[in-house]
Amino acid sequence: MSTQHTALRPIDLARLVGVSTQQIRNYVDARILPPAERTPSGYRRLDTRHRRALLTHRALLKGYGADTARAVMRAVHDDDLPLALTLVNAAHAALHEQRLSLQAAGEALETIAEQSPDATSVPRSGLRIGEVAARLGVRTSALRVWESFGLLTPQREPITGYRRYNSVDVRDARMVSLLRQGRYPLPQIRPVLDGLRRTGGSEALRAAIAQRQEELTRRATAMLEGSGRLHDYITGHQMPEDR
Repeated sequence: MSTQHTALRPIDLARLVGVSTQQIRNYVDARILPPAERTPSGYRRLDTRHRRALLTHRALLKGYGADTARAVMRAVHDDDLPLALTLVNAAHAALHEQRLSLQAAGEALETIAEQSPDATSVPRSGLRIGEVAARLGVRTSALRVWESFGLLTPQREPITGYRRYNSVDVRDARMVSLLRQGRYPLPQIRPVLDGLRRTGGSEALRAAIAQRQEELTRRATAMLEGSGRLHDYITGHQMPEDR
């Protein structure tokens, strides 16, 4: 492998990925890119090593997110390969856990969606917020947040104003809890509940779970691409476009 490095300017790398030249300087200062020597006049000397680091970082961003991508590149440039690999492995493990959680949530949601609301054994007078939270194993603050998003609509006692959750409310709260365990974003849960209430079936739930599974698959593919780039960068292997 040739060790010759082609001289590059910050603007060359900026144009490559569509960022500002200041962002390239920030990357160097943040150790996302390797250290850069300076000319006698103070300009940074960049070369193909910086280009390869930049492309590696951009690939990591797509799959691992900004925080992990930045931490991995810093670890590499600090010669702490064990830390870099630990961060990568942790991200893959977290994705795997999300897959398992989503699968479990999907199976549970199918069961809940097919149940009659009366099957939740809620008294005719309903349950208070603390009782619902205890049943679901969540905080009362979580139930309030879900209500603020319009996911739950418990009735209020006329005099005290206390919330009262009927059997439908408890079923919906259980569904929200399981979807949240599957890392499903709150804004996207409303259509799921609306679909269930409208159709009385689990078609909307199946679509929601399938959509989330597709998102995780896309992320896994991006992580695979990013880790491949990282391997090439660490080992010094140059891809054709890096030369």
